[in-house]
Amino acid sequence: MTVTVDPISAIAEESAPTTRCRIIATAERSFREIGYQKTTVADIAKTLKMSPANVYRFFDSKKAINEAVVGRLTREVEVLILAIAEAPGLSAADRLSEMITALHRDCLERCEAFPRMHEMVEAAMTESWVVCRHHVDSIVAVFERIIAEGVRRGEFAVEDTRLAAACVHAAVVRYCHPVLVSQCPEAPVPPLDAMIAFLLRGLMPAR
Repeated sequence: MTVTVDPISAIAEESAPTTRCRIIATAERSFREIGYQKTTVADIAKTLKMSPANVYRFFDSKKAINEAVVGRLTREVEVLILAIAEAPGLSAADRLSEMITALHRDCLERCEAFPRMHEMVEAAMTESWVVCRHHVDSIVAVFERIIAEGVRRGEFAVEDTRLAAACVHAAVVRYCHPVLVSQCPEAPVPPLDAMIAFLLRGLMPAR
């Protein structure tokens, strides 16, 4: 008995959002396990039992795949700190402290579990700065939201909340940047709790 496959249905299946998600998930796993530089589109296609040409129907380059992978990872981080920003019963200072600590902890855990992750991030910064810039802007926006809340409550006293948020981000980037955390673990930096206390004092009203 011969089974006839409807070509329109087949194309629809190949074009389904799940196929794109499978490509991203496979690429992410490969980037983590063998590294971004060693992973090829042909490797990704072989794992998925499809042709490289089919992968290119969804992503026009390896760079585009990396953008999607990094975009998914950064969204996970953004969801993490948004949950803290929206948690009830916390002061603005507590929220900011919790967010910075969570960013640091998440980065450490990812770098320890996937030591090759920095290759992917380096490639994103070199080839796809837009996705990284968007992530930084998202984090700074949440910082600004909390700082503005602190100003309204009288906890903080700053004139430019956006500038203050950017300064906080710049001060803590050493603790939550995958490349810096993974490649420079012994670099002399203040303990994170000391840095957080220093930043909070700078935001608070003068006594």
